[in-house]
Amino acid sequence: MSYQNLSGNWNYPNNLRTGAGRIAELAQCCQELGMSSPLLITDSGLANLPMVKNAVQSCIDAGLSCGLFSQIKSNPNGENVIDGVAAYHAGNHDGVIAFGGGSGLDAAKAVALMVGQKLPLWDFEDVGDNYLKVIEEGVAPIIAVPTTAGTGSEVGRASVITDEKEHIKRIIFHPLMLPTIVILDPELTVGLPPHITAATGMDALSHNLEALCSPFYHPLAEGIAVEGIRLVKEYLPTAVSNGADIEARTQMLVASTMGATAFQKGLGGMHALAHPLGALYDAHHGLLNAILMPYVLKANQGEISERIERVARYIDLEDCSFDGFLNWVLQIREDLNIPHTLKEIDIDVDQQSLVAIMATEDPSAGGNPIKFTTDQYQQIFINAVTGKL
Repeated sequence: MSYQNLSGNWNYPNNLRTGAGRIAELAQCCQELGMSSPLLITDSGLANLPMVKNAVQSCIDAGLSCGLFSQIKSNPNGENVIDGVAAYHAGNHDGVIAFGGGSGLDAAKAVALMVGQKLPLWDFEDVGDNYLKVIEEGVAPIIAVPTTAGTGSEVGRASVITDEKEHIKRIIFHPLMLPTIVILDPELTVGLPPHITAATGMDALSHNLEALCSPFYHPLAEGIAVEGIRLVKEYLPTAVSNGADIEARTQMLVASTMGATAFQKGLGGMHALAHPLGALYDAHHGLLNAILMPYVLKANQGEISERIERVARYIDLEDCSFDGFLNWVLQIREDLNIPHTLKEIDIDVDQQSLVAIMATEDPSAGGNPIKFTTDQYQQIFINAVTGKL
């Protein structure tokens, strides 16, 4: 398929503009949303790259007063959001361009939420009906431009932000945090290094996979998840081995978006463990999910075998059993140079009890097919550190 045909304008769950070169429409998108002074928010690693400078300049050339804020950590924290809100007000901005990987997008969405609020950030944690406290007219309009294919934050109504004081990741939620317009331009992901392409791509797989296995009833999300898994199987190896392949980059961006659309059905044990590990060890979220994946799948085997066998048939594995699918996961990880154990990224068992407690309390645990106890999460964590499947 010619990559020129891999473009389109979609409206599910938000307005998605997909295709190579579509970043050229950024200024027009701002104008459509009534922005005259957008603030482009990204992480510090991207701020000096040509893609960011070109995006800002394209807005300026169109007569917009575009600012830049980039003081965002790889695991964004509350202070990053507070600083972003201050920059927004200091520049008299009227909208947010969320630009980058999951950290940049999540931080930017949280900033857009907070610019018009009177309560502190943690008051909007996704607990109970906290979202009803939001002053909705104070939420800034958002355009999202992902530069990695993994988190799918561009189609999410929430942000994962680290509470540094409590050493925990909190989910901040409100429906208006869903970006109004998304630009999925694969050319922005071409320069992504192979190891980041691999880790973020496996994150997309984890989203689709956990959504598929979640026990809640949502056939629409389940259908999206199955196709998302197929796209990862078909295109992630190519995206890693040949980063300039526009078709592979496009399909992985789409798989990422699909995963985050599907996981409104629920996530599970991979994320319940990855969130505390990210907060405690400041490790890459996608890489954590990639390492944890087979251990959580194995622990869930008794409840998910039928669904796993179904998706194994759909993605055309030679062995369509649960073990055949598990072996495929292990093989793709090996092919992508994903570590087999947490020990290989300097995570040991010293905090096993704390990790297990935090996993049990993590909101993602509610979507796991089995309601794991603290002891069970502790054993899965130990297995992932030591490599015991």
